[in-house]
This record gives sequence, C-alpha cells and structure tokens, in this order.
Amino acid sequence: MADGVKKNPTIKDVALLAGCGKSSASRALTQTGFASPKLRARVLAAAEELGFDFSDVGRSLQSQSTGTVGCVVPSISNPVFSAAVQGIQDVVGNSGRQLLLSCSHYDPERELSAVRTLIAKRVDALVLTLIDPKASSAVLDLIRSRQIPHCLLFNHDPDFPSASAIDNRAAADEVAHAFARAGHHHIAYVGLRTSTARQRREGLERTCRDLGLDTPAVLEVDEHSGRLQDDLVDLLHSHSKVTGIFASNDELAIEITAALRKLGLRVPDDLSIVGFDGIAFGQMLEPTLATVVADHYAMARAAAGMALLARLPAQPTFAARVAAFAFRSGGSLGPARKETSLVEKLQLPH
Repeated sequence: MADGVKKNPTIKDVALLAGCGKSSASRALTQTGFASPKLRARVLAAAEELGFDFSDVGRSLQSQSTGTVGCVVPSISNPVFSAAVQGIQDVVGNSGRQLLLSCSHYDPERELSAVRTLIAKRVDALVLTLIDPKASSAVLDLIRSRQIPHCLLFNHDPDFPSASAIDNRAAADEVAHAFARAGHHHIAYVGLRTSTARQRREGLERTCRDLGLDTPAVLEVDEHSGRLQDDLVDLLHSHSKVTGIFASNDELAIEITAALRKLGLRVPDDLSIVGFDGIAFGQMLEPTLATVVADHYAMARAAAGMALLARLPAQPTFAARVAAFAFRSGGSLGPARKETSLVEKLQLPH
C-alpha cells in the first residue's frame, strides 16, 4: 500500500492515485456514466493497489448514510420498469446499499405518498419515474426542500437536468416518418395520461403537420381500464379513415392488437400498429410489433449512478442524459389500406 494512505482508503484516495476527479473515479468503479477504457483501467489499478473494495464507494459518500436508495416507478408489471428496476438494483448493490421500491400505479396521490414514506426512511438518494414532473411540483418541491440527491428516469425535459431518458418527441418523429413511408395519411394516437405519452403525441402531431399528413386522432386511456375495446370502437366510428395507430407503449399496442382482433380487424391489413419501448414479447407476436427500441436497463443504471454521485462532497453538475433509440420495423406496420371506411367494411356496432 502507498505511503501516507489511510488504513481504510476512500474514493478520494483512489482518485488522487489515478489522477482524476472523485466523480470520474466513482463512474469507473460503479460502471455508470461515461469513463474511457484508459481511465477505468487507471482507477481499477489504483483501487487494487490501495485495497479499496467496490462496496467502499458507498462509505466514501456523505456521512449519516442509511445505506438505502429509494425508487418510485408507476408499475413493475410493464417489462420496461422491470428492466429499469434491475438496472437500479445492480448499481445500488455495487455501492453497498439496499433498494427500497414503491409503485405509484399512475396515481399522483400514491406517488406523493410513496416519496414521503421514502423520505421518512431517510434514504440516501431517490430515483423516480414521475407521472408528470411539471404537474408533480409537490413531489419535486418536497425532495428539493430536503436536499435529497435524486435523478428522474424516463422523464425527458430540459427543465430537469438530473434525468436519464430518451427524447420522446424525436422518437415519435421517427414513427411518423415510418407511417408516411408506408403510405399512411390518417393516423390515430392512443396513449396513457402521462407526460412521456404526451410528449410522444406532440412529436407525432408535429411531424405529421410537417409532412402534410392529417392531424392525428387522439385517444387517451387509463391503464387496464377495461374500456379499451369500447373506446376503440368509438374512435373508429369518429375517424373511420384511420389506417394506422401509434400506441404510447408496447403493452398498450399489444392490448390494442388483441382488441382489434376481437372486433374482426386484421393487423396490418386493416390497421397498422406501432408501439414504443421495444419489449422482447413484441417480437414473439405474429405479426411482430413495429416499435421504438431503447435500452431501459442502461438508462436506469445511469440514473442510479447520477443520484449516488450527487451525494459526493464535490456535488458534480450533471447534464440530462439523453439516451439513444432506434425505430425497429415489424410485421404490424404495413402499407396503408385503400381509402375505405372500417365501419362500412366491417359493420362495427354503434
């Protein structure tokens, strides 16, 4: 061990020996955020020389730690959030902490209650997916008033720099172009009542306008409301020329596909469907689901790392991490059908 180093080395000691800042050393040790291969190698070598264990990352953060990190997501039944929680857990575990998980079930009151409970348990940091950050001012005001390190996950907004998400509007732009290439001029948007869903709708509307397509018909739904099939019938009666539906997430797209099948409609012959998220199950369907693909596990790891790094004495300043995405074609997106009304063709009940 190098002379002058304490018996229990800290991350500051590792950073000094590696010739980098504490934030960079933490990113290299926890494998969150960007660290070049050369930097990571120097940090790992310094940690080994000093006898610094990975679990010591947590002990090198601010004092009075409870050894817990809080996480609030809308649901864990959705594979997106399941993958995200796993990513957060892996980072939290590497820091020597335990994860405390709560679900809001898309209910603002439960969301606020969950955050209050986690704060009462004196968690070291918070990672949250909020239903609507701008509408959830009470939640964010509470977190900030207690000066709790935190990071938003999947909530993309320039006003919230501590966040890890994709640009929902830009991703929806790709969806609109995919519909246009397939000859669709009449598109409907079906989404949940969340800020991310709203951003995806706005991106679709903007690009449809730019491409000279009709303004999309919009249907907002509640998760697992039991009314989806009836709502779709109403939508198709009101907008009978619709040839494609963009769903705000893959789970909803799959539910829509099943509901359309019960109504006697075929995907993509009668209606094309595009989802959002790229969950694995969508590729097991026939036809496969066209969708926007993103790495939710990596986004969640980044969010957890940012929340933990915010506890460092240096309190590094972050820029929002805008994650990569890609449009994945699938059998559910086909050419637009000829200009015929689904109501007239299939005699859907009024």
